[in-house]
Amino acid sequence: MYRTHKCGELRETHIGETIKLSGWVQKVRDLGAMTFIDLRDRYGLCQLVVEGETQSKVSALNLGREYVISVEGNVRERESKNPQLPTGDVEVVVDVVELLNASEVPPFTIEDKTDGGEELRMKYRYLDLRREPLKQNLLLRSKVDTLVREYLNAQEFLNIETPYLIKSTPEGARDFLVPSRLNKGSFYALPQSPQTFKQLLMVSGYDKYYQIVRCFRDEDLRSDRQPEFTQVDCEMTFVTQQEVMDRFEGLMKYLLKEIHQIEYSSNFPVITYQESMASYGNDKPDIRFDMKIKELTSLVQGKGFKVFDAQEYVGGICVKNVAKEYSRKKIDTLIEWVKRPQLGGAGLVWVKYEQGTSKSSVDKFYTEQDKQAWKELFGAEDNDMVLIATGSKAKTQAILGELRLELADTLGLRKENEFAPLWIVDFPLVEWDEEAQRYHAVHHPFTAPKQEDVALMDTDPASVRAQAYDLVLNGNEVGGGSIRIHDSKLQSKAFSLLDFSEQEAQEQFGFLLNAFKYGAPPHGGLALGFDRLVALLGGQETIRDFIAFPKNNSGRDIMIDSPSVIQEEVLAELEINVPKVDISDGL
Repeated sequence: MYRTHKCGELRETHIGETIKLSGWVQKVRDLGAMTFIDLRDRYGLCQLVVEGETQSKVSALNLGREYVISVEGNVRERESKNPQLPTGDVEVVVDVVELLNASEVPPFTIEDKTDGGEELRMKYRYLDLRREPLKQNLLLRSKVDTLVREYLNAQEFLNIETPYLIKSTPEGARDFLVPSRLNKGSFYALPQSPQTFKQLLMVSGYDKYYQIVRCFRDEDLRSDRQPEFTQVDCEMTFVTQQEVMDRFEGLMKYLLKEIHQIEYSSNFPVITYQESMASYGNDKPDIRFDMKIKELTSLVQGKGFKVFDAQEYVGGICVKNVAKEYSRKKIDTLIEWVKRPQLGGAGLVWVKYEQGTSKSSVDKFYTEQDKQAWKELFGAEDNDMVLIATGSKAKTQAILGELRLELADTLGLRKENEFAPLWIVDFPLVEWDEEAQRYHAVHHPFTAPKQEDVALMDTDPASVRAQAYDLVLNGNEVGGGSIRIHDSKLQSKAFSLLDFSEQEAQEQFGFLLNAFKYGAPPHGGLALGFDRLVALLGGQETIRDFIAFPKNNSGRDIMIDSPSVIQEEVLAELEINVPKVDISDGL
């Protein structure tokens, strides 16, 4: 037996007991007359005391950080207690120490605040995972996984697996392709989602399906993207959009209650896509703070200020209680921030309201009465500042949306311990691709249009609204879904709108279209981005530290050196010719 107790479970109730522990040495403090050792395992950390005859035996072992040891001893009350440590009221007086395995000096300190850079820690990920912050992240991930399954199982959902080796289909991101040895010249694709399979399960009559499933997309990476990711994939039959939203709003409420003890007595806010773009500049608004975008076009044009008169749209945001704080220099910094190539803004007009009057960068063009009208529009008060931008409508709203988030971060308005979920609905069904000169599906080709908009598919496709919905949490899309098309004629019409010929549609999705001929029920569902959801519940937006073995921004696993070059004989067996390349640039 290596242990009778875990390092993190010792309390005052264990005083007087003889116990055995095993774990990793976190720290050794040799004080001469006695030696203190911090011993760590998955469950926590406790203090060991080595004194008397045992000390010379321990000294001979020359213990260092990350050595694996087993100890026997008695639990006693600590003289100097540590209230920051769950085991801080007790310590173990060691009688026997057994060295189980020595350790080289770790390449970085394995503590909450480490001295290792991200690339180094990813190379030695198995060491990084010993640190408490990452351990807590993975424990949270496991807990969320369990809670999701508990909720869905209680709602009579069936957990059904779908294939990983599937058919490559257009739309969406690039597929990861897998060559088939048995079918020369043919390839499988790894699924970007189990979309068509879950629809087929609904045709099969399984009513409620879920799967916590790995998905794959060959796309450029960033902090909240990985080439392989996990989603909670769900589908239901005989449901309306509202019923799907109600079911998964219930799941989100359940998670927030179980993890953060937050109870929502009312429904999540629901806003339309158009309202979200107009008020927040994006379709995933953070509503933990206000600062909505307001349009001023009719109030400011025709007053002789050519910058506003020449543009399609003028909008602004009101920043509360900062007029005194923001000097001209700080405002100029914001103006330069807006002009960055990433945003491409032309600049900002500012107005400060103080002591019942106003001061602005356009005072010679607008009267005090004009600026008081702006104040009324924004609901501004003394010590508030209004920032105004102009240009095309979509671009200006996007710039103001980014500025809104930047200011919220600067002013500390986005608090980690606050959670503000909402639904976005009435997305466009399709969007026009100017370069390809065709429509693309905003959600995916199987999304049903709103019934009252079906006729517009022939006359005004851009105005057709989808029965689609996104669940947003703290400015991040954590889930999205739709009611699906279940009628083969309407599905064919949708494919035609997306410029699929009848032959192409049959080649790519013939199995689904054929299935719809045999009594397909109305159905819809939703998929939650599991990695992102867990990160947000953990108070962070970067998903990498909530995944055990993530890849870097180049899509590489630098710990196992993947992707790697494949041996020529293996490629020959697959009949694949690969030109020799220098892979060092990707390392």
